[in-house]
Amino acid sequence: MKKDDIRRGIKARKTLLSEEEKLTAAERVFALLEQTADFMLADRILMYHSLPDELSTRAFISKWHDRKHFYLPRVNGVNLEILPYDESRLALGSFHIEEPTGNDTADISDMEMIVVPAVAYDRAGNRVGRGKGYYDRLLAGSRARKVGVAYDFQLVDEIDADPHDVCVDVIITENHHIVIKRSR
Repeated sequence: MKKDDIRRGIKARKTLLSEEEKLTAAERVFALLEQTADFMLADRILMYHSLPDELSTRAFISKWHDRKHFYLPRVNGVNLEILPYDESRLALGSFHIEEPTGNDTADISDMEMIVVPAVAYDRAGNRVGRGKGYYDRLLAGSRARKVGVAYDFQLVDEIDADPHDVCVDVIITENHHIVIKRSR
């Protein structure tokens, strides 16, 4: 399926969600993530601050930030930088997303887990982002466990992946926990 078609369809479906449905879905997805060995064993985790139309990460970050070392991305030109999460050091940045401030950037190679936002995923771990390639550029240099979190309806049959697209290793929705098997 073409990425632009997927983006349009998912955007339309998201508009139908009530606030209660959004909250319930986020609670369910992040409860499933908390139960994974990957999460339990990871100490340095790159999260994302969710936009209003994304599965909300706010409560999850708030719950775990004093027990895990969370990092958030910050847009710098066409790339993402990674900085430690500190609730007192957030400012509205690019695309109206709260981003960390400061100069204490971290290296992607230091992350043990990355929770990756996307518009959609397929069962092969392919993802459709918002179309700017920020996460593909960032993830290309990482060996961390990449976990996609999404609403059930964001899981689609097939995505036309490009050669530069970086897949996730795990996808968690309200009712699915999919571990992607890759041949070596």
